[in-house]
Amino acid sequence: MSSGSDEGSITGINVTPLVDIILVVLIIFMATAPLIQNRAIKVDLPKAAKHEKAAAEAIQIVFNAKREVTLAGKGMAVAELGEALETLCATVPDLRVSLKADKAIPYGEIISLLDIVRGAGVRKIGLEVKAL
Repeated sequence: MSSGSDEGSITGINVTPLVDIILVVLIIFMATAPLIQNRAIKVDLPKAAKHEKAAAEAIQIVFNAKREVTLAGKGMAVAELGEALETLCATVPDLRVSLKADKAIPYGEIISLLDIVRGAGVRKIGLEVKAL
């Protein structure tokens, strides 16, 4: 009456599908994390037909319509910005900065901010724009 095979019940859990799902979810989170971070600070960027993507290794400076300045997500006064950038330039000699300024800010104020950045020793500055 016995079939001769010793197949018993499956006692282990097959974790391969679970690992596949976890890896897909991890990839989705890694792809969307930069998008979530960029939405944290409200800045209405000017639009440009010709633009390049910002360098990934650039430190981001945000200058919003309320004249608030943030350096790499940390809020600070405009006077403190120069000192913070000088410290960063001392540790990273080839520092790249990406400036994200609201389109409502007058051109002269943006130039003043650029003067502070250049005075701190930063030579590679990019201006971020929104694609059309």
